[in-house]
Amino acid sequence: MNNNPAIATPARTQAILNRYNLSAKKSLGQNFLTDLNILTQITEAAELTSNDNVIEIGPGIGGLTEQLAQRAGHVLAFEIDQNLIPVLAETLAPYDNVTVLNQDILQANLPDTTKEIFGTDEGLKVVANLPYYITTPIVMDLIQNPVQFANIVVMMQKEVAERLTATPRQKAYGSLSVIVQQLTVPEIAFTVPNTAFIPSPKVDSAIVRLLPADPSKPQPYSQKRFIGFVRGCFMHRRKSIWNNLQGVFGKDATTKAVIKQGLEQLNIDAGVRPEELTVAQFVALTDKYHELGLLK
Repeated sequence: MNNNPAIATPARTQAILNRYNLSAKKSLGQNFLTDLNILTQITEAAELTSNDNVIEIGPGIGGLTEQLAQRAGHVLAFEIDQNLIPVLAETLAPYDNVTVLNQDILQANLPDTTKEIFGTDEGLKVVANLPYYITTPIVMDLIQNPVQFANIVVMMQKEVAERLTATPRQKAYGSLSVIVQQLTVPEIAFTVPNTAFIPSPKVDSAIVRLLPADPSKPQPYSQKRFIGFVRGCFMHRRKSIWNNLQGVFGKDATTKAVIKQGLEQLNIDAGVRPEELTVAQFVALTDKYHELGLLK
């Protein structure tokens, strides 16, 4: 039985940091969450049960990991900081349903690793307090991963959360919004004040829940080409979609004629800005320019 106070209480967090002479590494975006109520809300957002296998990214000293271990069947935590591995071995010693790997999640072969640890790569959940500096690459890796997650619940900078969930004509709406919303259904579960961390970051955070997209919705002919195309369309936000498409494909007369043909066939005004187009319109444009030979 674990008689210690929760890892994520301010006093125990500080005691662990002092014992191991640790401080948060700015280079790894480390901030230690010390509010048990918020941790409980995070686990509730993931709707965890004892049947769930969970992946955590950046467990730190184990504050969230402990709460996950108490609710889930098995937790696989990826920690890139080698100095934290012995700390986690001690703080998580009471829990035999936690596996910690000293590995960068972006370098991991998740299908193989999850099958090895869990015996399956299906129905998994991700719950994590993501390092701010690498939030977008991790989210992009997760939502494109061959592993099909039941849900992904992650903490990130509030500004990034607003970009993920923004809708057309909103200031935060951009390529990230389109790509994430094509692959998932994102929502902000709740926001987290900066005072909930040691040390306190300069900005507030938000918990984002990503659910699988409706499998019946239209899919682009190539996810990779779709992502590249969307990013190209937002290269110059204040310019029209017509000007951005010339930046993507070229400005010679033949190419411009095909660009115009594609817009006309989809009834898209050449003068609109990319931020005015819906996710479905970007999918349609991707497929149309593939059909017309501009996207291979």
